[in-house]
Amino acid sequence: MPLALLALAVSAFGIGTTEFVMMGLLPNVADDLHTSVPTAGYLVSAYAIGVVIGAPLLTALGSRVPRKRMLLLLMGLFTVGNLASALAPGFGTLVGARILAGLPHGAFFGVGAVVAARLVREGRQARAVATMFLGLTVANIVGVPAATLLGQHLGWRATFLVVAAIGLVAMAALARLVPQVPVDGHQGLGRELRALGNRQVLLGLLTAVFGFAGVFAVYSYLSSMTTEVMGFGESSVTLVLALFGIGMTLGALVAGPLTDRALRPTLYGSLAALAFVLVGFRYALTVPALALVAVVVLGAVGFMTTTPLQMLVMNKAKTAPTLASASNHSAFNLANAGGAWLGGAAIAAGWGWSSPALVGAALALVGLAIAVTAGLLDRTPRNGAATRVVTGSPRTDEPAPSAEPARAE
Repeated sequence: MPLALLALAVSAFGIGTTEFVMMGLLPNVADDLHTSVPTAGYLVSAYAIGVVIGAPLLTALGSRVPRKRMLLLLMGLFTVGNLASALAPGFGTLVGARILAGLPHGAFFGVGAVVAARLVREGRQARAVATMFLGLTVANIVGVPAATLLGQHLGWRATFLVVAAIGLVAMAALARLVPQVPVDGHQGLGRELRALGNRQVLLGLLTAVFGFAGVFAVYSYLSSMTTEVMGFGESSVTLVLALFGIGMTLGALVAGPLTDRALRPTLYGSLAALAFVLVGFRYALTVPALALVAVVVLGAVGFMTTTPLQMLVMNKAKTAPTLASASNHSAFNLANAGGAWLGGAAIAAGWGWSSPALVGAALALVGLAIAVTAGLLDRTPRNGAATRVVTGSPRTDEPAPSAEPARAE
C-alpha cells in the first residue's frame, strides 16, 4: 500500500471525527452557550450545509490547481474551521465556523479519491479509494468516542482544538507522503460540468441520495434506540456507536475488492442487503444481544454502498471525474439530512422509535430501483468493471492507460 494512502486516511480520520462528534457534544455546547439542545442541533445541519455547498464550489474553483496543492489547501481550510469552532465566542459564530469546517469535506474526498485511484495499478483502484475511506470509519470507532469523552471532561472547545491539531498532522503527512499528481492539461471547469451532466453520473448521485438516506434514517436515532428500545443505559451509547463504526470499517474492507471485481453487482447487492437488514433491524432491537449484532451488520452493509457509488460516478464522468466525485459527497450529506428528517417524521407520527428502520428500508429500495434503472440504461460495453476511466482514458470501453508516474518531492 502506498504511504500516500495513509496520509489520505489520516486526513479522512480528522474529517470524520469533526463531522460526527458534534452529535455527542450537543448537551455540553447547549449548556455552555445557554441554548437548548434542539437549537444546538443546528450545528449538525450547519456542517452538512457546508459540505453540500463546498463540494462543487471548491472543486470547481480548484479544477486547475495541482492535486497535491489542492489537498493541502482544503486540509488547511478544515484546520482553520475547527480552530474557529474552538474559539467561537457565541452560538452564531459557532454555526458559521461549522459551515466553514464543512466546506472542504466533499472537495477533499472528491480530489482524494481521484488521487488515490492514480496511486495504484489497474484493478486495485477501488481498494485504494476504500483505504482512504477507512480513516472515516475508524473515526467512528476511535475518534468520535475519544473526542466526545474529551469534550465532556475538558469542555467541547478542547475537542475542536484537538481536531485542529489532527488537521495539522494530516497536512504534514500530505506534504511529505503524497507525490505530485499531474493535472490533465485539457481539464477545466467546463469539462468538469459537462461530465457532471452525464445521465449516468446524475443517476449515480440520485442513487446515493436515496440509498444512503436509508442508513441515516436509523443512525440519526441510534442513541435513542439504544436507551428506549434496546433497554441499555446512556453509558452504553458510546459502545453502540463504536459497534456501528466497526461495521462501517468491515464494510469498507469488503467493498473495495468486490467493487474492483464487479461494480454494479456490488452496488445492487449492497443496497438489497441494506433494505433486508433494515427490516430485520426493526425486530432485532427488542433482543439486546441480537440488537448489538444487528448494529454491526447495519454499519457494514450501509458503508458497503459508498465505494461502488464513488467509483461509479468517477467512471461515468470519464476523463473529468473530480467534480462528480466531490458532488457525490454532497449527495451523501443530502442523504444524511433527508434520512434523518424522514426517520424523525416517522417517530413524530407516533410509529415508535424503531419505525425509522422501516423508513430506511423503503429508501434503500428506492435507491436500488434507481441503480437498476441506471444499469439498464447504461449501454457502455463491459460496464461492470470498476476502474477504467478515473486515470484519464478518453474512452469508457477500453482499459485506462497507466497514470503518469507520480513525482515524489
